[in-house]
Amino acid sequence: MTIEGPALRLRIYLGDADRWHGRPLHEAIVEVLRQRRLAGATVTRGIEGFGRNAHLHTAKLLRLSEDLPIVIDVVDAEARIREILPELDTMVGDGLITVEPVEVIAYRGSGPAAPPPD
Repeated sequence: MTIEGPALRLRIYLGDADRWHGRPLHEAIVEVLRQRRLAGATVTRGIEGFGRNAHLHTAKLLRLSEDLPIVIDVVDAEARIREILPELDTMVGDGLITVEPVEVIAYRGSGPAAPPPD
């Protein structure tokens, strides 16, 4: 797969405690993205944040939060991102999904192609 030039960045903001059919939501989303053969995904756990209800989630030394912020980043061709949005919208209950234009300068990999969906 080659991606160069105009593309979209999909960002999904959710909490560590969010679930999809009993499993962590971020894991379920990454699995769906992989099965649909998107270019790749990165999951980042934040150390502090708040959402729509303004409840602060933080990782302090004396108090560990059970619901730290999670961000999933995906960059791919516009058509592929737009195609997956309805499915992601059903999965993300409390959270935020954004899409923004980006320009891909290089997308390279030295390993084998992504395995086929399970």
